[in-house]
Amino acid sequence: MDNQTHISQEIIHDPWNTITTETSTDWLDIPVTDVPIKHFDIMHPFQQPLIPLDSWVSHAIDWIVLHFRPLFQGIRLPIDFMLSRFEQILTTLPATFIIVCFVLLAWQLSNKKVAVAIFISLVFIGAIGAWPEAMITLSLVLTSLFFCLLIGLPLGIWLANSKPASQIIRPLLDAMQTTPAFVYLVPIVMLFGIGNVPGIVFTIIFALPPIIRITILGIRQVPDDLIEAAESFGASRNQLLFKVQLPLAAPTIMAGVNQTLMLSLSMVVIASMIAVGG
Repeated sequence: MDNQTHISQEIIHDPWNTITTETSTDWLDIPVTDVPIKHFDIMHPFQQPLIPLDSWVSHAIDWIVLHFRPLFQGIRLPIDFMLSRFEQILTTLPATFIIVCFVLLAWQLSNKKVAVAIFISLVFIGAIGAWPEAMITLSLVLTSLFFCLLIGLPLGIWLANSKPASQIIRPLLDAMQTTPAFVYLVPIVMLFGIGNVPGIVFTIIFALPPIIRITILGIRQVPDDLIEAAESFGASRNQLLFKVQLPLAAPTIMAGVNQTLMLSLSMVVIASMIAVGG
């Protein structure tokens, strides 16, 4: 009987009705073994990291968070302001009014087929009960697009007229596009916290390069003879930009806006991992 009682005390039933024994402390009696030290081998030089990049990056992020977090919290203010305005407009207007506006806009900018497709899509979204979430997602996308255009268009125009600056910024744009999106999540959460604003920052980082690149391409594709003709008639730099270069580059720039819009939509969905609404 005592033996059975002793055994029953050693047996613990977990909530899943599986039987486990108490944790043994025999491992404390295991003798300590020395971990062999791996020396550098010229034939196998990369068995251990030679450059502690992970440690450097971790310390750099910790230092930035410690010293510059108030700055990044200040960056939240304009983003939060624009997001709240878009969200207030889209969530308070009647759904019928929004559908009519989007259908008419698509009809004027494109054709009837696109207008009909948008009408069917919006009605379907409302029919399945996802209208509030869709409007929040749309406000996030529009806010991201607004800041991408606000930053990308002037930067693209400047880089199109400055080859040295373009050569410096181009590797940064490559890194922004090729770095996996999830790599941004941890630093952004540490700097901005969680919520909609960090999600927009995350989206801007990924969706910004296309509008910059295509703006550079559109400005540089303007024929040189037209620029020379405008300069020969005494056009100033502003007149050359707003009356010659931008009108001729507008179709190309609109392609960049389209790409930025699509990337913003895809990134907003991924940003839901850090408590972004929609």
